[in-house]
Amino acid sequence: MKGWRLVGALCAISFGVLLTANVAQANVEDLLYEKGQITKEEWLKLKAEHERDDAIIAEKAAIKKWFDKISIRGYVQARYTYLPGDKSIRSEYDNTIRDNTGFAFRRVRLVFSGDITDWLSFYIQPEFAGTVPGTTGDQSNHFVQLRDAYADVFMPIPFLFFEEKELRVRVGQSKVPFGFANLQSSQNRLAFDRDDALNSAVNGERDLGFFFYYTPKETRKLFKKLVDSGLKGSGDYGVLGVGVYNGQTLNVSERNDNKHVVVHATYPMELPYGQIIQFGVDAYRGTFNVGTPSGTGLPAAPTVENNGNILDERVGVHFVLYPQPIGFQAEWNWGNGPQLNATRTRIEEGDIQGGYVQGMYKWDVNKPWLTSLIPYVRYQEYSGGKKHRTNSPFNVVREWEVGMEWQIAKSLEFTIAYARSRRTDTQTAPYNIREGDIVRTQLQYNF
Repeated sequence: MKGWRLVGALCAISFGVLLTANVAQANVEDLLYEKGQITKEEWLKLKAEHERDDAIIAEKAAIKKWFDKISIRGYVQARYTYLPGDKSIRSEYDNTIRDNTGFAFRRVRLVFSGDITDWLSFYIQPEFAGTVPGTTGDQSNHFVQLRDAYADVFMPIPFLFFEEKELRVRVGQSKVPFGFANLQSSQNRLAFDRDDALNSAVNGERDLGFFFYYTPKETRKLFKKLVDSGLKGSGDYGVLGVGVYNGQTLNVSERNDNKHVVVHATYPMELPYGQIIQFGVDAYRGTFNVGTPSGTGLPAAPTVENNGNILDERVGVHFVLYPQPIGFQAEWNWGNGPQLNATRTRIEEGDIQGGYVQGMYKWDVNKPWLTSLIPYVRYQEYSGGKKHRTNSPFNVVREWEVGMEWQIAKSLEFTIAYARSRRTDTQTAPYNIREGDIVRTQLQYNF
């Protein structure tokens, strides 16, 4: 460490000496010209050379190094859950919902992002509180998993009727643009978990593929405003988006040659009196492979149709009235997908439907230790298969959640919520329906 300090000090001294020498040299030239020892042409030539040298030095100083172009940020969510009633209730979205639970990390995220050039940027996000897929028990926590790893390639020049940087292609592992809550960061979401109905479409919200996005310049500013101002925006995934992706969901290898195709359309708009609303529609279609069925907990392993390759298609709609101060948010989707039949003997194509409605109120206090309070209530329901779980069990969800987010500061917030939940235990056959009460608290800090 001392060696690096010495090198830095020497570099600073050298730069100072060089600058002093240039100033001194310029003063000598002026003195020689005043005494008539050099001609005006010689004086102008020397002046021009020194100005050129000064410009080169200034240009080099203004060039950003690679480490100046990279930003690091992230957030941590720590939870505590209490089940006052039936302790057999389970949720695949939160492993703290179980008996014999305690304090636990729900998310520990770091984001590395930056601009490589004016038209190329990158984004990498690992998760440090992940669990090993397919494992249970108390020794499968806090493993590092890849969440995002993609590059955005912008159209650097105007093209047809598109302005500069309004078009971009995203290549790599990223969020699939289906729905509103799926795209909204967990760092900004009010409810503890995403709804089952929309999230069952793309478990983990992400997959490998490429996506084209179109966002007008002014709309890009509005997307940013909705996030920066604490209004719980989803971020910029274009007003129009089209993508092709594997379809087997996050961190799962592709199992067939078919690719999923998704279309995303959403439009935020600010009304004349300042209220912002957003509405849109999404759709996708592909063939999902359900993998190898399991007979554990069942009379026998279910059979599958078409070697496990089953049609997977949905269409969804969303509407958001941003909390200024009263807010409302709703999504619903319908479709077809893999699911275990009623007799639990075969995995086949079945109907899917479900969604949620949520009301909220944003009270901005703007005092020390109390930036804002946001109480909310959400109802969600879902009927359909959970394609990403073993055997694609049929899932029934009916749940009310009432909670409040206390934003202590921009970097620190606390949330408490009560939920009355009736849901299928999709993790353990024979996939019984459980009903009970859930009380959860969460402390989140952002950096």
